[in-house]
Amino acid sequence: MMSETASAETIDPRVLRDCCGKFATGVTVITTRTAEGTHGMTVSAFMSVSLDPPLVSISLNRQSKTLGKIREAGCYAVNILTREMKPHALHFAGSHDNTLTNLFEERYGLPTLRGAAAILVADVVREIEAGDHVLVLGHVRELDHAAYALPLLFHAGQFGDLAKGPTA
Repeated sequence: MMSETASAETIDPRVLRDCCGKFATGVTVITTRTAEGTHGMTVSAFMSVSLDPPLVSISLNRQSKTLGKIREAGCYAVNILTREMKPHALHFAGSHDNTLTNLFEERYGLPTLRGAAAILVADVVREIEAGDHVLVLGHVRELDHAAYALPLLFHAGQFGDLAKGPTA
């Protein structure tokens, strides 16, 4: 039973956000490097686009400082977080945690998060303007993953994890 409805002409941004929040997503931290240093941002809007060629996409608010850094660098790393990495997600979402130290390791020419479930390094091939966001399409040039890492999930504004992990 639907509790809130809206017509196409009167879509309230908050209702749209709440509706889309019913879709569980994984949590990533996007990292890149410029002459100013290492940059990272928590992002749940990530998806695989194509296997041949290997393409992924992230969606960033057009006002995001990270978008400018990715444009400058021309590449980014997608760090898919494990369920133990909720502090990392919060840290890179703006709730800085000074207890998190030695976060990065250099891999494939970019800073990546130690302990991530998976890492994909992509070169920017296209940007697509999409309302108040920009889709950044990246060609994957390097990747790695931990076979049995359990993901950190985000659903309805809350972090969570799988109740039961995959079997070996």
